[in-house]
Amino acid sequence: MITMLGSRRRCCDGLTRRETLKAGALALAGGLHLPGVLRAEEAMRVRGSVPGKAKSVIVLYLLGGAGTQDMVDMKPDAPSEVRGEFRPIDSNVPGIQVCEHLPGLARWMHRSALVRSVNHKAGCHNPLPSYTGFEQPLPDIVSTRDFYPPSMGSVCEYLKDERKSLPAYMYLPCYLGWGQVIRRPGPYAGFLGKKYDPLATECTPSIDKDAPRESPGHPQPCRGVPRLPEGITSDGITLDRFHSRRSLLQQFDEQLRQAESSSNVAAFDRHRKRAYELLTSAKVKAAFNLETEDPRLVDRYGRTLFGNSALIARRLVEAGVRFVNVTWDIFWDRFQIQYDGWDTHTRNFAIMKDYNLPYFDLAFSALMGDLESRGLLDETLVVVLSEMGRTPKINANAGRDHWTYCYSHIFAGAGIRGGTVFGASDAQAAFVKDNPVSTGDICATIYQCLGIDPALMLPDRTNRPMPIANGGQPIGAILA
Repeated sequence: MITMLGSRRRCCDGLTRRETLKAGALALAGGLHLPGVLRAEEAMRVRGSVPGKAKSVIVLYLLGGAGTQDMVDMKPDAPSEVRGEFRPIDSNVPGIQVCEHLPGLARWMHRSALVRSVNHKAGCHNPLPSYTGFEQPLPDIVSTRDFYPPSMGSVCEYLKDERKSLPAYMYLPCYLGWGQVIRRPGPYAGFLGKKYDPLATECTPSIDKDAPRESPGHPQPCRGVPRLPEGITSDGITLDRFHSRRSLLQQFDEQLRQAESSSNVAAFDRHRKRAYELLTSAKVKAAFNLETEDPRLVDRYGRTLFGNSALIARRLVEAGVRFVNVTWDIFWDRFQIQYDGWDTHTRNFAIMKDYNLPYFDLAFSALMGDLESRGLLDETLVVVLSEMGRTPKINANAGRDHWTYCYSHIFAGAGIRGGTVFGASDAQAAFVKDNPVSTGDICATIYQCLGIDPALMLPDRTNRPMPIANGGQPIGAILA
């Protein structure tokens, strides 16, 4: 029997803090990331299924609030202080126009649908609505809580067949807010428990050595490649050594079975199990090795951190991961890179023209073409989300400010009726004119495409049944 000296103060689940730390320490000896020492609880879960055409989804998340009236809902007849500097161009679908700086998107409109009437009143820079459909204001937007509703990806992880070795939910290139030294709410499992949180990758963003130093309003191409967490792929840990260490850890399981019901330990254990599966999964490890990819294809994605993440996302869904999120993130607080992201309060048109739109367009069009060429587009849903939009009127700094009352999302690929537009904004892209769409409707549409019943109820921390789409309904007009 293993004993431990130290404080007897207990966590809310009954385990002492030292016991929890010990569980982590034992797993660290095995070379794993966020592990534990107990076997996972077997639990029966209610699974709801509906006909769906998508096996996987890739979410491209534009953090900061993308100005969609400068992208896919342009107002060329509005006053100059509203319409801005960009011209619309025709897409390959008659009657649908997009920004002149999105020629790649224009070529894929036959496989895409635009939703131009998204809105919510849950506050600016709040990602929780777009991941969960929960539209209540939060006490803060720089931390997460375990009673928040679960993200779509976490629901996929919860519903995953436990016999499948791969994770169902991966988050690239880092957890949301890492580059700002915060943890933004939204992508997590909330009341389902931390064991259903995404497996987030790590990254080291940089700019080119000869590039001018970044400053607010003057971004440089953000380079880098996401990687599996350090503990999963530590150098010097051979598979033989790893299997030996894993066997040693299993011996400790019998000593701690009285803590088997602990949610914290169960979460630790699930992370250890996922880490082991990743370490021994050639498919997942190979997905992160871009050295084996055709350099011309990597070029098409743009060779940015966002582009490389999108390419790896394709490789992950090809390997069998169901829900992959790729965020265009901000890294100013850690690296003085990407001050603006899509939060363009100043120099909106310069940032969008010279940086955001071209690099987004490269990644999106390369991803669509890559999926199609591999026969994956008919089974992969691609969704472009943002937590809000931008103001109709341009401010004194040539920027657009925060706006949640009307903005757009893009759906493409599996389950989507291409060449469609749903909803409409008014003449200045300020408020919804026709067919308002909630963030719950967006989530319900994604669930429907994945074959998950949007009306499915899952138990919260008190075992109350809670709807996964928070009352949202699928947008039938854009579904194939």
